[in-house]
Amino acid sequence: MTWQLRRAGEGDLDAIMLLEESIFSTDAWSRATMRAEVANAQGYYLVAFRPESPDRVDGYSGLFAPRRAPQADVNTIAVAPAARRRGLGRVLMLAMLAEARERGAHEVLLEVRADNPSAQALYRDLGFVEIAVRPRYYQPDDVDAVVMRLVFIEPETVPATGSTIDASPPTTADPTNGPAT
Repeated sequence: MTWQLRRAGEGDLDAIMLLEESIFSTDAWSRATMRAEVANAQGYYLVAFRPESPDRVDGYSGLFAPRRAPQADVNTIAVAPAARRRGLGRVLMLAMLAEARERGAHEVLLEVRADNPSAQALYRDLGFVEIAVRPRYYQPDDVDAVVMRLVFIEPETVPATGSTIDASPPTTADPTNGPAT
């Protein structure tokens, strides 16, 4: 299955809320909250859709990442049940991480429900580690939130060590003077 991603806008709000309310029924964000998050210049929200159905959203994700701030937060991610187990969640998360890095973040935080082991496994696979638990964070379900963090490792460039290489040009044979020296 193939999806495309685009920056979420006001026109995507109905489709986002349809997923939000069906997936997170008891602790879904309100329409006003989602509208404010999608419009926030310090945020970055994407929707995933099939090219043949651009109005049907199969997933969305949101990031809070002020430019040049050391920390970013993945605020939300959701994938429609029919689109799960096909890599869409991973694609959305990788897009969030790329944007966080582009904006200058050194680390990314997120909360995930303690009763969602498949999401936790995806985040661990992407390099996140558990750093805390927030008891009874998700209400009214009384479900704990597992707080996870990914620290971006900056690439290091170091000089090569070992034997030296002679960089002088190779000698060649000169037909008029005999073999090369």
